Amino acid sequence: MELPVYSITKTSVSKKKLPVQFSELIRPDLVERAVFSIWSNKRQPYGAFTEAGKRQSAKISRRRHWYKTSYGHGISRVPRKIMSHRGIRFNWVGAVAPGTVGGRRSHPPKADKQWNLKINIKERQKAIRSALAATLIPQLVEERGHKVPKDYPFIVENKLEDITKTQDLKNILETLGFKEDLIRAAVKKVRAGKGKMRGRKYKKRKGPLLVVSKECGLSKLNLPGVDVVEVSKLNAELLAPGCKMGRLTLFTEGAIEKLDKEKLFI
Repeated sequence: MELPVYSITKTSVSKKKLPVQFSELIRPDLVERAVFSIWSNKRQPYGAFTEAGKRQSAKISRRRHWYKTSYGHGISRVPRKIMSHRGIRFNWVGAVAPGTVGGRRSHPPKADKQWNLKINIKERQKAIRSALAATLIPQLVEERGHKVPKDYPFIVENKLEDITKTQDLKNILETLGFKEDLIRAAVKKVRAGKGKMRGRKYKKRKGPLLVVSKECGLSKLNLPGVDVVEVSKLNAELLAPGCKMGRLTLFTEGAIEKLDKEKLFI
């Protein structure tokens, strides 16, 4: 399959044959596994304090004729802590056991739990190839909600990697036909529910993904929804955010050449 190569002013420069990575079969199941694996490795471990609810002295004897005993007093066998006493008559309250005020939890979350979900290397590579192939299908890209240019897909020349100003990048993307999608990605909504209080007040949309051949100034620019990534650092989450394949993706000429030359993800 060949794609046209455009300059940053959207004039046709040449045509380029795509490498074998783009001819992979579409596999949503594998892409989902790869994305879940990435999410699981990002997850922050959490757990209760191991001594929570267990810092009281709540020993109580079950033997008869014992000084601090519950035997014969007509009370349950719940562990209790002594608040005060007069002789052998105790003022005590339940403690330590689950179900008592201030007691421990029966099954608290544990900080040493392993959340990461593993995936085989070949499966992960196949998932990335599958997600790459999905970026070339305009119908899938539209189903994700993107506003797709009429002549999509296409490749852009390497001059795009020399851009160092956000306004210049925005103008170039609008010239290439991404104006509507940039407007769509700039909209952010206030999240419903308590997530507003937990560092995620706004829900943001994903815009175009720019795939470059090397580290460049593009990665320091800030356009809402636009992500920039080196071709060697591509992953399933970038190509299929939320496990949904078909992200609007723009490759530079150098990125395609590097993908082919270094046989990435094969």
